[in-house]
Amino acid sequence: MIQEILNNATFISKKAGSILLEGYGNPGTISHKGVSDIVTHYDKKSEDLIIEFIKNKYPEHSITAEESGILNGTKDNKYHWLIDPLDGTTNFAHSFPFFAVSICLLDQNKPILGVVYDPLRDELFSSISGKPSTLNNSPIRVSKTNSLQDSLIGTGFPYDMNANQSNNLKEFGSIMYESQGVRRAGAAALDLCYTACGRLDGFWEFELQPWDMAAGALIVTNSGGQVTNTNGDPNWFPGVSVLASNGLIHQEILANIKNKNS
Repeated sequence: MIQEILNNATFISKKAGSILLEGYGNPGTISHKGVSDIVTHYDKKSEDLIIEFIKNKYPEHSITAEESGILNGTKDNKYHWLIDPLDGTTNFAHSFPFFAVSICLLDQNKPILGVVYDPLRDELFSSISGKPSTLNNSPIRVSKTNSLQDSLIGTGFPYDMNANQSNNLKEFGSIMYESQGVRRAGAAALDLCYTACGRLDGFWEFELQPWDMAAGALIVTNSGGQVTNTNGDPNWFPGVSVLASNGLIHQEILANIKNKNS
């Protein structure tokens, strides 16, 4: 059953990715949900496609989608989908080539299936509980970098960073000083997948939504990595922060984050 669901999630993520490719370079009307939090016509178009597909295939499942909220029941349903139809909307709106479709299935509020699709590179990251994560059907593993000073780390900042005390600036400075480099590419789902396949050695971010990180964090876990929240709690889901790494440098990253929060 779970493999069939994964096949369907893969299929619809690629269909949604095709919609995003149609709008890449010409996103049309851009609306503001907040000062720096935007939404495009293609966010909604991608989301509508995924929602209708899931409703038709799995009418007994409930859904939370970034733009539409909770649908088809409540988030307490046994099976519940989390949909981010366009992770990296700001990038997309500016034709910056780093965005993805992210889909996760929860079983009793626990992630059991995750798909993240990058349409520009035609890269499909996926995972189901108990099996290795894959990139375009080939198994992936986290890096073997064993010190923070030799690591390349990813991070992100909240949309309301000008007003939010958890704006990540102090933590960013600390990790930047201690590591080989920090990248802020602007799409948490892809940053997590890049950690899962060893392109990044770790990633952290505050003030996230469940649909931002659920699929990507599951993919990290099933690639041999470690995932906690930014306080070090392994019960990271549901929550508002995430720290993912290859496991070897997890405590070093955590120590830098905690020192700046203390």
